[in-house]
Amino acid sequence: MKKIAVIGTGYVGLVTGTCFAELGNEVTCVDVDKEKVEMMKNGQVPIYEPGLEEIFKRNLHAGRLSFTLDLAAAVDGAEVIFLALPTPSAEDGSANLQYVYDVADQLGPLLKNYAVVIDKSTVPVGTAEEVAARIAKSATAAFDVVSNPEFLREGFAVQDFMQPDRIVVGTESTRAREVMAELYEPIVRDDHPLLFMSPRSAELTKYAGNSFLAAKITFMNQIANLCEVLGADVDDVREGIGHDTRIGHRFLYPGIGYGGSCFPKDVLALIHTAEQQDFDFGLLKTVVKNNFAQQQVLTAKVLGYFDGNVKGKTFALWGLAFKPETDDIREAPALAIIKALTGAGATIRAYDPEAMKNVQRRFGDNPSLILTKDEFEAADGADALLIATEWRQFESVAPDRLKSLLKYPVVFDGRNIFTPATMQEAGFYYESIGRPVKHPR
Repeated sequence: MKKIAVIGTGYVGLVTGTCFAELGNEVTCVDVDKEKVEMMKNGQVPIYEPGLEEIFKRNLHAGRLSFTLDLAAAVDGAEVIFLALPTPSAEDGSANLQYVYDVADQLGPLLKNYAVVIDKSTVPVGTAEEVAARIAKSATAAFDVVSNPEFLREGFAVQDFMQPDRIVVGTESTRAREVMAELYEPIVRDDHPLLFMSPRSAELTKYAGNSFLAAKITFMNQIANLCEVLGADVDDVREGIGHDTRIGHRFLYPGIGYGGSCFPKDVLALIHTAEQQDFDFGLLKTVVKNNFAQQQVLTAKVLGYFDGNVKGKTFALWGLAFKPETDDIREAPALAIIKALTGAGATIRAYDPEAMKNVQRRFGDNPSLILTKDEFEAADGADALLIATEWRQFESVAPDRLKSLLKYPVVFDGRNIFTPATMQEAGFYYESIGRPVKHPR
C-alpha cells in the first residue's frame, strides 16, 4: 500500500484516485473547488462514468479515499503525487500549463520526504523538465518528476485503468522506476505491459496516439463524404477495409466529427509543438480543418432539405454529449448544430440521457433551446429529427413509434444508428453519413 496524493479531481484525477484506492492504496484527492470537495466527501460523484460510482462509494466508506482543499495536508507524507490538472487549449492552440505550473511552484517546500511527482495531465514535450525545475527552486527533500500519461476513454475509464492496453512511464531515474513498477504491479501482473521510456518520449506518445486516432476518424469521415458523391455505401467500404488486420475495425465509423476533452486540444497542441520547432505538421492541420467542416455536415443536410429556410421550424435533437456513456459536452458536434440552427431561426427540442445539466449550464435560459424529459417528448411534433450521439436507447426506438410522434417523417442521422432500408420501409425520408439517401416508399 502506498500513500498517494492526487491534485485535481477532474475526469482524469477522480478516476485515477478512485481506482488506486480500489487497488488498496491510501488516496487523498485535493481540489480548489469547495462545493465540489464537499459533494465528494458526502459520497456524490460529480461526473458520469459507468462503474465509477460503485467503487467511489466503496473506497470512501472504507477510508481509503478522501478529499480536501488543503494541498499541504494532501501531500504530507505522500510517496506518490499525481498532477491531474486541466491543460486547456490557449488561443494559439498550445496547451495552457498555468494550473500545472502553479502547483509545481507550491510543491517544493511542502515535500518532507522523497516523492515521485507524476504528470498525469496531457502536457507538451519538455513539461516534466520544467515541473522538476520549478519544484527544485524551493525543495529540500529529494524527488523525481515522471511522465505517466493517461489513456482513459470516457465511458470506459474504469475498465481502461484496470485493464489497460499499456502503461507508459517516462523517467530516467532508477529510484522512480522502482516506485512506479511497484505502484502498477497489481495491474501489470495481469499481463498488461508497463513501458518505460524517457519523459519526452512518454509526453509525445500521448499526443501521437490521440492525433493518430483523430486522423483515422477524419479519414473515414472523408471517405463517407466521398461515398455520398459517388453513390457508394460507407458501411460496405468500412467492412471491406476493416478486415485488413493492418487497419482494423475500430474508429472506422463515420459521423459528424470528433469532440470531447482530448482529441481537439491534443491535436492542436501537437501542431503547436511542431511549429515551435519549425516543423509543418500539414497532415494534422488538415485533420483540424476537416473535422470542423464535418461538424457542419448535418446542419448542411437540414438546410438543403428545407431550401435554406428553417425559420420557425422545430427540430428534435437526440444526443448532446460528444459520445455515448458520458456527460461530457466539450467540443460536442451537437453544440455546433444547436448554434447554427437556432441562429437561423429554428427551435431545438433536445434530449440526452446524461448531458442535460451541462447543456443547461452552457446555454442558460435560451427560448430557442428546449430540454425535454426524454427522446419521445423531444420528437413530439417536431418537423424533423436530428441524431448527434449514438446512445443505445435511441437505437432501440421503433420506427413506427417515431413516425407517430414527428410532424413529418424526416430524419437526419449523424451517427448512422438506423438501417436505411428499415427507415425507407417505415416511410421516412432518411439521410445519414456516407450512405445513399432514402426516400419513403
